[in-house]
Amino acid sequence: MEIVFAALGGFALDLLLGDPARMPHPVVGMGRCISALEPRLRSLFPKTPPGERAAGRVLAALLPLGTLALSLGLLSLCRLVHPALAFALETLWCWQALAVRGLAAESETVRRRLTEGTLAEARLAVGRIVGRDTAALSPQGVTRAAVETVAENFADGVAAPLFYMLLGGAPLALCCKAVNTMDSMVGYQNDHYLHFGRAAAKLDDAVNYLPARLAALLLILSAGLTGESLPGAFRIWRRDRRRHASPNSAQTESAMAGALGIRLGGPASYFGQVHEKPFIGDALREAEPCDIRRANRMLYTASLLCLALLCALRTLIIKGVSL
Repeated sequence: MEIVFAALGGFALDLLLGDPARMPHPVVGMGRCISALEPRLRSLFPKTPPGERAAGRVLAALLPLGTLALSLGLLSLCRLVHPALAFALETLWCWQALAVRGLAAESETVRRRLTEGTLAEARLAVGRIVGRDTAALSPQGVTRAAVETVAENFADGVAAPLFYMLLGGAPLALCCKAVNTMDSMVGYQNDHYLHFGRAAAKLDDAVNYLPARLAALLLILSAGLTGESLPGAFRIWRRDRRRHASPNSAQTESAMAGALGIRLGGPASYFGQVHEKPFIGDALREAEPCDIRRANRMLYTASLLCLALLCALRTLIIKGVSL
């Protein structure tokens, strides 16, 4: 039950405090490790597509396994001092593995810039949370980008960490974060990372496969609980959940698009190059800034449902095994 209580405590801290700017964060350390390892690994292998793929596979193995080993080792050392110290550290890491309040806060900033500021400010704000180029986005494009990232990052930043947290504690959740961080830094389909980042991108797809589908179903349920269209979310999810190059991204985006009655996806520019992506959902109306707040209500509701479901499942399994 220690893992359940640590997860509950970490979730509560995330809702209350979010991600304090001055607090050291494991993801920052992961990012620095990736930045340090990339040039070294590239230099060890031939500068050919097979060589770059080999270097990328080494990175994709080193960072998650290193994260898992280090976190397990630190928890073991803390237990030798006192079990309460280990529990406190695990709760801290559970908090840092989650991104509910941070995601909602960043997207809410985009909404405020759209309604109270300028389009340039809104583009800058949404650029903090999406990977695409934002300089030419219309107000509707900014809104859609913010809604898309709420939907996609509910899977990556909430459902997946909770899934692995309740499966194997904070170390496994941090291992999941390491995979997500690698994908966000090197998993791009451009000339520089096409081969080097392939292993990281494939690993991220595998790690998030089950959590993304769980996240989609929870978003559909949350649509009904927050006054959005549950039938629309389910219908568009069934129809459009595979309309993405990633096997996971359209799972939650389709549920969100159907719940709000707007169209997401479509062509997007990355590093100056336009990628022709399929549209997701039906354009029953234009996206509006208030859709960001509606998406955040679904985010909070689905996050609570995810926590409750996974904690209940772990508790039932533990009790069943003890019997």
